[in-house]
Order: sequence, then C-alpha cells, then structure tokens
Amino acid sequence: MPLTHIDAEGAITMVDVAAKAVTSRSARARGRITMSPEAFGAIMQGRAAKGNVLATARIAGIMAAKNTSAVIPLCHPLPITQAAIEFFPDEAASSIEAEATVKVDGKTGVEMEAIHAVAIALITIYDMAKAMDKAMTITDIRLMEKSGGRSGHYTRR
Repeated sequence: MPLTHIDAEGAITMVDVAAKAVTSRSARARGRITMSPEAFGAIMQGRAAKGNVLATARIAGIMAAKNTSAVIPLCHPLPITQAAIEFFPDEAASSIEAEATVKVDGKTGVEMEAIHAVAIALITIYDMAKAMDKAMTITDIRLMEKSGGRSGHYTRR
C-alpha cells in the first residue's frame, strides 16, 4: 500500500480529501493509567489537592479531540459532532482506563482524534495527581473500534 502523505517526488504532503464522500464516521480508543493505591483512593474519593481529577481529565480529553489537527502534522481539521470520555476505575489494579468516543460527518476518519483525546485525558490525570505519585504509568493507548469511510468497520479483537 503506498504512503498517502508522500507525493510522487517524495515530499511530505497533506492528503487531498476533496473527492471523498461525506459519511458518518466514529472512532473509539482506550488507554490506562496505573498508580499507587493512595493516589487511586484520593482520586476516587475526590481528595486530590488540585480538584476533581476525572472531571478535569474529561474536559481535557474533549478539548484534545477538538484540537487534534493543531498538534498532529497533516491531520485535517474536522467538524466533530460528538466527543465523549468515560472512565473505568479498577481498584484492584489501582488503575483507571479512559475511553474516548469521537464522531464526525466528514471526508476523513476520527481515529487520531479519539487516540489524542485518550492520551490527553490520561496525561491530565497524571498532572493532577503527580504530587501523590510520580511513578504513575500510562499504557495501552489503542484504537478499539472505527466505523465509516472506505476502509469500513474495524473492531480490535
């Protein structure tokens, strides 16, 4: 499969999507942050010194989805119709999974927006809780599902 961001002369280029049809597209991504039981408890009980960690991380993730083209070179700015962040705490593992769902009616997909949203939500959790645990680890950021467009539906197995 040829590389889409390189032209015939080998120069980097933004993909021309003008001829593509507008379709409904969505993407869902997930990632995890693991921390000490003390930091996990403080976040879940609302005792973090910087405030409501998960509410702030949710806003940061939504903002990230909306601004993906500003930080990823050659990424098209998209008129996002929905961006949502959910959190799945796991007390036994002292971890929180973040899941982003992003939707658009457009000519290109929103996979990067979903992945970016998850990454920034998790980084925000780290930022707000780093005074309690500098050894937190962010892992497993991955696309879970995407739909719409020429390549069709994908679900991670």
